[in-house]
Formats: sequence, structure tokens, C-alpha cells
Amino acid sequence: MAKKPSIPKGTRDFSPAEVAKRNYIIQSIKKHFETFGFQPIETPSFENSETLMGKYGDEGDRLIFKILNSGDFISKVDDVTYSSKDSASLTPKISEKALRYDLTVPFARYVVMHQNDIDFPFKRYQIQPVWRADRPQKGRFREFYQCDADVVGANSLLQEVEFVQLYDAVFTDLGLKGATIKINNRKILSGIAEVIGAQQLLVDFTVALDKLDKIGEEKVKAEMMEKGISEAAIAKAQPLFEMTGTVSEQLEQLRTILADSEVGMLGVSELEEIIATVDMLGLQSATLQLDVTLARGLNYYTGAIFEVAAPEGVQMGSIGGGGRYDDLTGIFGLKDVSGVGISFGLDRIYLVLEELNLFPDSLDTSLDVLCLNFGQKEGRAALQLVSGLRKHGLRADLYPTDTKVQKQFKYADKRGVPYAILLGDQELTDGKFVVKNMKTGDQKSYALDSVEAFVEQLRSEL
Repeated sequence: MAKKPSIPKGTRDFSPAEVAKRNYIIQSIKKHFETFGFQPIETPSFENSETLMGKYGDEGDRLIFKILNSGDFISKVDDVTYSSKDSASLTPKISEKALRYDLTVPFARYVVMHQNDIDFPFKRYQIQPVWRADRPQKGRFREFYQCDADVVGANSLLQEVEFVQLYDAVFTDLGLKGATIKINNRKILSGIAEVIGAQQLLVDFTVALDKLDKIGEEKVKAEMMEKGISEAAIAKAQPLFEMTGTVSEQLEQLRTILADSEVGMLGVSELEEIIATVDMLGLQSATLQLDVTLARGLNYYTGAIFEVAAPEGVQMGSIGGGGRYDDLTGIFGLKDVSGVGISFGLDRIYLVLEELNLFPDSLDTSLDVLCLNFGQKEGRAALQLVSGLRKHGLRADLYPTDTKVQKQFKYADKRGVPYAILLGDQELTDGKFVVKNMKTGDQKSYALDSVEAFVEQLRSEL
């Protein structure tokens, strides 16, 4: 007996209906990317391991899918390394490539390799799948799409303002009102690490802090202590966990806490400018909120950072995020190129729209018209009619065989086809075709040599 097929955990098959809904989201995001002046690029699904490793911190490195070398890869491993059973020393000898973890580092690599062909500032968008060896759970998959927009070669804070507007425009277009765009600044976190005496443990500090909304304050503090951050230092950071009030009140509290940190005060100043400009321009449906505990664990962020939360009441992780990285291209040899970018979480946005029933009903319709098949002669005439309808831009199809009419109608009903065309022997003789409204059951005849009248009426009703 053949073994039942399966797919790897954290991956999914998508039905036609699901693909239609995903495409609906992608088309909305892509439309606004282009409206804001971003250009599309694509990069390979896998990169050289050295391109990816060391760019996401220790936790990120562990989640990168490695690709085994071709051929007899194990024969090239010396006995000492093989016997040590140490994955850190063995992996570089058997794997030289890896699936991309995100789109930002490959983008930085792209910029460096194509710097002579790029006009700076360079605004690019990219919609492609990425892979992470993460533990699958609701809204978190091992294979998923990212929809990224980045701009490099400009350090103006107006770019951050534009990204807030971009988030707002997309979510408004999708009908997803009430999304919260959280903002913070890594300079503020650096300043806090400085004033509490934990500057040398900044990465550990931010990685732990980034888990606050997932594991809670006590467990975050416990992780900080495990990483070597003293109890006294954590106590000095306590105001960070308790900060409340309006945006201006929180900024004032930060000024007090960071008074002795030059980098921290710069972060406060940058946040103040971004928030004030967004307030001046206004948002359509999203809310901009200062969150001083927002850290985002990736090491390359250096300035403003973003994370988008779904509307209140929807149990879902972040549906978008990003931030400023002042020298990401420097890791590939191109120094002093500032950049900032954001990402839309396609799969999580899909789940949120599904939960809130925000997908248009029209997405369930994959065909406008199905022409029934009554035999060889009638089928050829029907195919000619279908071809004409397609030229007019309608989604039209012909049932391939002249099986029982009841079966053909049942197929049309399952496909959610709004109109069925009947073109039998009598209709051919009369030079007409009959259109049946599948919802009401009403039927109407049209001349075969003039389909425009049917097309015009159909468009007015769809």
C-alpha cells in the first residue's frame, strides 16, 4: 500500500480560492508600492552562506535553512571534524549555500553588486518567499512571503514618515481599519543600555526586550540576568517597563532617563520629528503609537523601528515591521549608505482579513461564464462563442465534454459561476444563445452574431 503523501511542517498548499485572496492582498500592496515610487527587483531563493550568516544574531543564524553541497559532500570532511560531531565546524564544510531568511540582507548584497547601475536614492520593492527553520504555529510558517519596500542612499527622516503613510494606505485599501503602527528608536535602546551600565550587552538586552509582548516582564528580566545583565542594571531600566501617558509625556520621560546619553537623546529627537510630521499630515485609518519597549531583535537596525499590530480583538502577532539601518551595505564593503525599509506580513494579514471577513465576495468567482456542451457540433460553436467572450475580457470557459446537463450545471454551481450559456441544436438553428442566471434561474436569449449586448449587460451586473 502506497504511503500517504505529506508536506513538511510549516509549509502549505494553497487552493484556487486561497490563491485568489493572497493575490488580492499582493496586488493592493504592489499598487501602493508603485504609487510611492518604489521599483521591483528579485533575488535568488538561496544565497551563499557567508552572505546570510552572522547578519541576524545567534537566534537568527539558527533559523537559517542550510543547503547541502552537491555530490559526495561528506567525503571532503576530515576525520577530526567528522568525529567531533560539532555542527558549527562541520556545517561550513558540507554546506556553502542557504535559503534566504529575509529579503533585506539579499537586498543589501544586491545594492553592493549593482551599485554602478543604481540611481541613488534607490527605492525598491520585493515580493518573494523566504524560509525560516522556526517552530510552526498560528501565523508563523517555515515558508512564507515577505512584501518589502526599502530606500537606500538617503538619511532623511521623511523616509520614515513615508513608510508610516505607506502602511496606512495599504491597510486602508484592504479595509483593515484600526491597525496600530508602533514606533521606537534603537538609539534610545542603546542609550538606555548605556545609562544602566549594560552597553556591552546591547544585543542581549534588545533580544530579550523584544520578547516582552510574548513572554512577559518577569521572564524578560530573567533572560536578561541569564545573559549577564546585573539585577542593578535591570532595576535602572524599570521605568522602561512602566512608561505611560501621551506621546509627548513619554518623550519627556525619555529625555529625563537619557539626559546623560548623547546617542539616546539623538534617538528621542528623531522620534519627535517623525511623530510630529505624521501628526501634521494625518493618517486615514491607522494609529501611530510610541512603544519604548519595542526592540526588534535584528542586529542591523540603528534608528527608527516599526512594528504593526492588528486591530484590537484580533489575536495575531505583528503584521508588519521594519526600521532604519545606517550601514547594512557596509558588511559587503559599501560604507556609509543609509537605508530604511518595512515589510508586510502577507500570511498574517491574510489570517486577519479572513477573521474579520474583509475579503470581497467577488474573489469567490473565478469564472464569469460557463458554456455548456451539447455535442460535437454544438461544442465547436460554443468554443467559438467562448473565444469571442474572452476577447472582450470576460473569464469564459466551455465544459469539455457533452455529459449530462445536470452534471454540467452542478459543476457551474460548485465553481460559483454566475452565468451559464446554453447553445444546443435549436439555438444554433435560430442563431441565438441562451444565458441563464445561476442565482435567479432567469434566462434570456442573445443573437450569436452580436455578443456585445450580452457583454455590456454582464459587465453592468458583475
